[in-house]
Amino acid sequence: MYEIARRHLGKVVAGAAMAVTGTAVAVAVGLPGVSAGEAPPRPVGGTAVDGAAAGSEGTEGTDGAGAAGSGTGARAGGPPAPASVAPVAAEGEKGVGSDPLTDDELARAERLALAGPGAAAQQNVDGGRGPQHLGTGLADPLPGDGTRRADVRFYDYGRDELITRTVNLDTGKVEKSGAQRGVQPSAHPEELREALELILASPLGKGVKEDYKDATGKELTATTQLWFNGDVYRTYREANVPEQLTRCGEHRCVRLVTKVLNGAWIDTRNLIVDLSARTVTRVG
Repeated sequence: MYEIARRHLGKVVAGAAMAVTGTAVAVAVGLPGVSAGEAPPRPVGGTAVDGAAAGSEGTEGTDGAGAAGSGTGARAGGPPAPASVAPVAAEGEKGVGSDPLTDDELARAERLALAGPGAAAQQNVDGGRGPQHLGTGLADPLPGDGTRRADVRFYDYGRDELITRTVNLDTGKVEKSGAQRGVQPSAHPEELREALELILASPLGKGVKEDYKDATGKELTATTQLWFNGDVYRTYREANVPEQLTRCGEHRCVRLVTKVLNGAWIDTRNLIVDLSARTVTRVG
């Protein structure tokens, strides 16, 4: 008799677990806007399932009107209606006040900042003509002046100088321009891509290519086969700096993290690229 009762209880518990699992799957499938290919899974999905389970329990009690009402609505109304996506508001050519710079303002500010006669003599990260664009942001307003201005930052690899120009977006004039050495703002994606190109072209890139082949079975021939990110290498954060990297800070140096697209990480943190000297050095 004990064995029969134990088996029956086991079936009941298993059946309840299957019911809960089935409910969770149904809720997850019914969520609007969730794609099967999304990665990583959204934490909010789990919250929604948990909330649905809590609501179901609330319908069995006599109090908790909000939970009971939602449970009744789910039974009477069936699955929720598909979600609708509101169209993005049209962006004007000009922003107002402290609004972020519009796409038109960003492009115009960069064009105006490069209009000076000396720009052609400067160099970008791959040695081409013109300085390397690093970023553009809304300048702080002057007291009592509502004019919108943009601070445009470039890096001249020919002289290892950070160039900042303030553009008046109403008049189209460059109101202020300055150059600094030894100042290293965060790296631009184009600089990180060039750093990865230099790694793959150097003898130290052999290990990166071997790791890629071990992970995928394919040859690594282009930067587009990797996801990568990184930032400026700052010597004051390091315990031991190789002699080849002692000019980093004066030179523009970066460190990368890389991984196979949708795959394994490839450790490149010990490879430091001096973009000014166009060299790759191993640390550690």
